[in-house]
Amino acid sequence: MSAQDAAKLSFTIDGKEVKAEPGQTILQAAALAGIYIPHLCAMKGLSPWGSCRVCTVLVNGKPQAACTMPVAEGMIVENDTAELKDLRSSIVEMLFVEGNHFCMFCEKSGNCELQAMGYRLGMLQPRHDYMFPTRQVDASHPDVMLDHNRCILCARCIRASKELDGKNVFQFIHRGAHKRIGVDAAGGAGGTNLAVTDKAAEACPVGCIVKKRVGFAVPIGQRLYDTKPIGSHIEAGRAAKE
Repeated sequence: MSAQDAAKLSFTIDGKEVKAEPGQTILQAAALAGIYIPHLCAMKGLSPWGSCRVCTVLVNGKPQAACTMPVAEGMIVENDTAELKDLRSSIVEMLFVEGNHFCMFCEKSGNCELQAMGYRLGMLQPRHDYMFPTRQVDASHPDVMLDHNRCILCARCIRASKELDGKNVFQFIHRGAHKRIGVDAAGGAGGTNLAVTDKAAEACPVGCIVKKRVGFAVPIGQRLYDTKPIGSHIEAGRAAKE
């Protein structure tokens, strides 16, 4: 055994032994092992956030966010139980009813992680009441549009702007049911230094931040999640190893 292998931690996910580097989160270690844990606010290259809770797993019997929970030697993780499936479905359903999501008209349809997650979890009809909030659309930027109706408050744009672009374009404003994404200019996104090439313009998992003039460049039916469910690329890695 090499010194590198000796330094690795060992734990289990649904009975399968998984090796991890010290400091890795459960989500990171699982992905490298080809095990998909559903998530929305987590994104490779961004700091852990833990807001959506779709990645909730049971760690030694207790619920934890896989995207923020570091791996520990011998921990027992459950990712595929009826209880967790129901919890994740309820969370995704809440994200749908808290906004105004009309997938059949959305430019992001087929590339939307929220939509794809709904399909993956078998969502047919939300158990929660629709809220039908009144939200604004900001089309003031020449190259990027912000449709707050579709925002799920994942903070990926906030983190990408700060951590990858070195800017501070996006921030949360207000609290509770009125919480939303704000920009660092009184006149809207058009007054910011947001560039269409920024990582923040690509980080949105839904149709809140979309680039103008490219919305339907890829036809419906040929988009990312039209033929394969979300998480397939991670599970393909496991299949290849086996």
